[in-house]
Amino acid sequence: MTTFFKPFKIGLSQIYLLLAILTASVTLVSCSKDDELEIQNDFPFEVKMMPVPKEIANGQTVEIRLTIQRTGNYNNTQYYLRYFQFDGQGTLQHYDEPPYLPNDLYPLPTEQFRLYYISNSNVSQSFEIWISDSFGNEKQLSFDFNSSN
Repeated sequence: MTTFFKPFKIGLSQIYLLLAILTASVTLVSCSKDDELEIQNDFPFEVKMMPVPKEIANGQTVEIRLTIQRTGNYNNTQYYLRYFQFDGQGTLQHYDEPPYLPNDLYPLPTEQFRLYYISNSNVSQSFEIWISDSFGNEKQLSFDFNSSN
């Protein structure tokens, strides 16, 4: 009986070459467009506030010192402020800028800032400040001032 097949000999260098080709093909197949690198840019934040007085008289100004503390850093995050007064009357402003209008959205230029609340009332006053970022995260601060004569 004659053999039509000759024994096939594989050398060690050929095995290494086959392993390298196999490894490269598995690596290329496993890298798809769905596995793109994700960059996180939405970081929650906290708002820290220095203590404020509990009482206020008509015409008196209260300084409110606020600091936004991020849990991560994304340079393009923008912060905004809005406020709503539901008891008494007064104005809220950033430094010497015009007073804020209730429930309008204002950009904050820095993450550490001072607001000034000026009482225009002889009764107790309550308002809320909402600070939000460009990703929809939001923090609420509530203020209650008793009338001081």
